[in-house]
Amino acid sequence: VNGMEIYSMKIDSKVTSRFAHNVITSRAVNRGNVSKEVFFDVELPKTAFITNFSMTIDGVTYPGIIKEKEAAKKQYEKAVSKGQTAGLVKASGRKTEKFTVSVNIKAASTVTFELTYEELLKRQFGKYEMFIKVKPKQLVKDFEIEVDIFEPQGITELEAEGTFITNELQNTIKKTFSGKKGHISFKPTLDQQRTCANCSQSLLDGDFTVRYDVKRTTPDNLQIVNGYFVHFFAPTNLPKLSKNIIFVLDTSGSMYGREIEQTKEALLKILDDIKEDDFFNFILFDSEISTWKETLIKATPENLDEARKFVRHISTQGMTNLHGGLMRGINILNAAHEENLVPKRSASIIIMLTDGQPNVGVSNTQEIEKAVKKAINGRYPLYNLGFGSGVDYGFLERMALENKGLARRIYPDSDADLQLQGFYDEVSNPMLIDVELNYPENEISDLTTNSFKHFYDGSEIVVAGRFVDSNQNHLAVDVRGEGAHDALSYTTQQGAEQTAQAFQEQQYIFGEYIERLWAYLTIEQLLEKRITATGEEKENLTAQALALSLMYKFVTPLTSMVVTKPEENDNEEGIADKPTAGIDIFIIPGMCVVYAKLLLIEKLIFIKPYFITKSYEQTSPLYHTHASQPTWYTSVDGDPHFIISVPQKKDAICFNINENPGMILNLINDPVTGITVNGELIGDKRANSDAKIQNSYFGKLGIANKHLDVKLTVTPETITIQNGDEKTGFTWLDSVTLQQAGLTLIINRKKNLVLSMGSGASFVVVLHQVWKKHPLHQDFLGLYTLKSEKLSEQTHGLLGQFFQPIDFTILEIHPGSDPKKPDATMIVKNNELTVTRGWQKDYRRDPKHGVDIPCWFVHDNGAGLIDGVHTDYIVSSLF
Repeated sequence: VNGMEIYSMKIDSKVTSRFAHNVITSRAVNRGNVSKEVFFDVELPKTAFITNFSMTIDGVTYPGIIKEKEAAKKQYEKAVSKGQTAGLVKASGRKTEKFTVSVNIKAASTVTFELTYEELLKRQFGKYEMFIKVKPKQLVKDFEIEVDIFEPQGITELEAEGTFITNELQNTIKKTFSGKKGHISFKPTLDQQRTCANCSQSLLDGDFTVRYDVKRTTPDNLQIVNGYFVHFFAPTNLPKLSKNIIFVLDTSGSMYGREIEQTKEALLKILDDIKEDDFFNFILFDSEISTWKETLIKATPENLDEARKFVRHISTQGMTNLHGGLMRGINILNAAHEENLVPKRSASIIIMLTDGQPNVGVSNTQEIEKAVKKAINGRYPLYNLGFGSGVDYGFLERMALENKGLARRIYPDSDADLQLQGFYDEVSNPMLIDVELNYPENEISDLTTNSFKHFYDGSEIVVAGRFVDSNQNHLAVDVRGEGAHDALSYTTQQGAEQTAQAFQEQQYIFGEYIERLWAYLTIEQLLEKRITATGEEKENLTAQALALSLMYKFVTPLTSMVVTKPEENDNEEGIADKPTAGIDIFIIPGMCVVYAKLLLIEKLIFIKPYFITKSYEQTSPLYHTHASQPTWYTSVDGDPHFIISVPQKKDAICFNINENPGMILNLINDPVTGITVNGELIGDKRANSDAKIQNSYFGKLGIANKHLDVKLTVTPETITIQNGDEKTGFTWLDSVTLQQAGLTLIINRKKNLVLSMGSGASFVVVLHQVWKKHPLHQDFLGLYTLKSEKLSEQTHGLLGQFFQPIDFTILEIHPGSDPKKPDATMIVKNNELTVTRGWQKDYRRDPKHGVDIPCWFVHDNGAGLIDGVHTDYIVSSLF
């Protein structure tokens, strides 16, 4: 692509006792005559850790060094600023699954990338699964996937498939397995890779999946190597426990349409799978709480029929009283146990599904977490499913982990119902509860998690540890759990002879793998515990996970890996960021104009006159609170007409929010930093009889930071700052610089104010003054967000949700009611919308007249484009 030819790509996987060691080797040549920076994206399973990345450039190899994240970033940026070839690998993205390497390659140079990653394969539905993302983006002369598996217990089945595999390609997958060894290879020729006979496009785009299972003559398997052990526990043929399951479902207005329909489809399929010995109930929450039954009900055929009717009639409305719904579910489950309505030997589960954030009843997430943890009290797991991007996923994850469950994202796509059903299937067959695996305390140090609330059919429990004496080669384990009919208790032993015998073949794959498996599992669990920890405990967990990540060379959320050519001049200082062109800001009374020339535009967002998100270097002395570093800039100004530019499409989307004066809209809400911004609308002095829809502007803004306990109220007349119970007032005639813990406020007389918060996020409020005797218009405010990257990924609100990238597709352009403005069908966020081609004013370049920006206009207050409906963003007060 772009003069770069990848002529070889090999993916080599070696799996020993479920632990996979994968090496991707890619060879490329720059056929151009100038040096090029190439972005090399490798998509890996979110559970994998990269362990090495090296580049061989014109025969010289540059190995990777793992460093703490910030140190790696600085070293890379310094190298790029000097025009050297450098590669940076870091965990990125919400699922920590995309690893990106960016390299500068000189003309006519050849480069070999070698990327190594490791992961522990999890057992689900009775099989281990390894998935390899295949996406070379071009035809590759020499392409190969090779997988070798070594399992001391022996392999019982082995299969491989690819989402892109055609009938012809099926024959190129070779697989064999016998005893303890398995082998898979996939090596399509250049012609077999083509989408058609003479096409230059590659068929290879999708997932290549390998699945296998091992022989189980005993319920578990112990393996000991070089002072470390791993214990796999997966008993078979146990009687199934009955389960008590409560579904707590969000039915607020934002679930309207496809989301609730998919949820209902999934629930109807789940009702087909519920066993007659199970007990269940449904709790629905919007602004109010409603229940299907007052207690848990046995899954008799009659009750299941009644439940199906109930599910089909679920509808959506109102806001999100998450706390009320969840507490009702917990109370019903607790009462069922206390009153012996459910069998003593049964597994209880709560599954909650929500697509939003709590905004009625108790809405403070810390208070909700505390109340839920106290009410559940460790008795059963809570599973939280977050539907779409509007959820506070950090909150859902913390709450689930604190209650021995887990959180899962449900992606708003055509298969959302299958995602929901798939999650239920994972937890639908509990076999044991309260499983404890006990090891001799005096022999073992550094043990991974060894107690588990539930063991589900088809899964596997894995515990690893380090021996106090590294020469120890025997171990006795005591396993206990509660089954459907009685308590399970047995002892398993591994003797010295068995250990020696089992691993005569150990070097077949790669050595020291049990030690690395132990390190991998330990880091994974430390990072998980870190999610719910605070203060000193969190610092200790972070330090332990970082130390192990550096020792075993794993790229985790705490580390990065950098590969840099040796520097010729060590004393030269590099520029911290890639250069971008300057930015000019002009402030004219009554109008704020931003004009920027950028080399790289990540994302643009406007609200008429302009609501812009850009990355730039601040060179103007206008706001002396800004440092010279890349900054996000967003704003809402004038009558709120939104324009969202989509740079990759070289196009834009627009929509209006038409609401009555006095209404308050939530613009930004970040549950992590505690920052919220709300705006109250005002109208013209009197209704304009010529207009169907009246103008509206922001006449009052409320900016709050709940962590600092600060509230700032801004009107075109006054500025009030409230810190706890103390209030301080100013007018726009003042020139003020106010500094206090975590906060700086600067008022530039009759122009603007700059507010910087503890997290680093800053806001500029611009005063727009009109002629005092104007018959129609009145003074109003514009809001600008600087450094919005300091806000978290969970930021939402009418502005906040567009801090994340957006994509769309246009189909079926046809004449509309206005001959100059055709209509079309737009696919955006998995919705089909009828849109109209139109224009909106962008005042960046021409502050007086503005520039017409062509865009696709989304009708009905942005319905289908914004998350939920616009009335979801109406709040009752500024704070």
